[in-house]
Amino acid sequence: MRNPAEIYPAPDRESLIEVRGLTKRFNEVTALDDISFNLYRGELFGFLGPNGAGKTTTINILTGLSRPDAGTILIGGQDCTKDPKAAQQMIGVVSDESNLYPELSGFANLCFCASLYGMPKNEREERAGELLESFGLKDAAERNFAAYSRGMKRKLTIAAGIIHNPRILFLDEPTTGIDVASARQIRQLIADLHHTGTTIFLTTHYIEEAERLCERIAFIVRGRIVQTDSISNLLQPVQEKKVMVISL
Repeated sequence: MRNPAEIYPAPDRESLIEVRGLTKRFNEVTALDDISFNLYRGELFGFLGPNGAGKTTTINILTGLSRPDAGTILIGGQDCTKDPKAAQQMIGVVSDESNLYPELSGFANLCFCASLYGMPKNEREERAGELLESFGLKDAAERNFAAYSRGMKRKLTIAAGIIHNPRILFLDEPTTGIDVASARQIRQLIADLHHTGTTIFLTTHYIEEAERLCERIAFIVRGRIVQTDSISNLLQPVQEKKVMVISL
């Protein structure tokens, strides 16, 4: 398996997102405990951890859906700690569950999402058509979202998240609970988006997925980041050992 750094150009090291001392509590539970990290422009950054580690809470805070109890957030140089909507036009969000309208067609859902960002009618219809084509959903464009398979729903949800060409895309466990073929297609879509220069924050609990897609990974456990490093540095101790791979 090739290191993503060999496939994609290295980021220019300019931080697009800076998080310092982020803390969030829910009553007696500390969901995030003084975490800090940064994303470079054009980077695909993995946020890896088990269920309940704090991955979704982090995305909710970074995208303005939740307020932190402490810490600072800078996105594109704008302070989003007190004003969560300061960088809203800059970001796209794909939640861990599809949140589009089941009674609308795939095409109508994309056009509606585009309208929320103020895109003119002609522009949003053209963009929706392009995304349906590139995501392999053209034949299902007029079908109600409720009739889509789980994999198709995930792809359309990603399309809705990038309808306005955001500079930063937040993906919350995009391949969880879908079949192998659909997961493979979605990983390829993510890699293609990264290749075009989109900065991506990806949460997952699949180690193989993070290794295949990401340039750097932060491991979060029980609300604390235990390690952040590049894929090559994280794999170095393992590569020095002999490993037997059995394929069935």
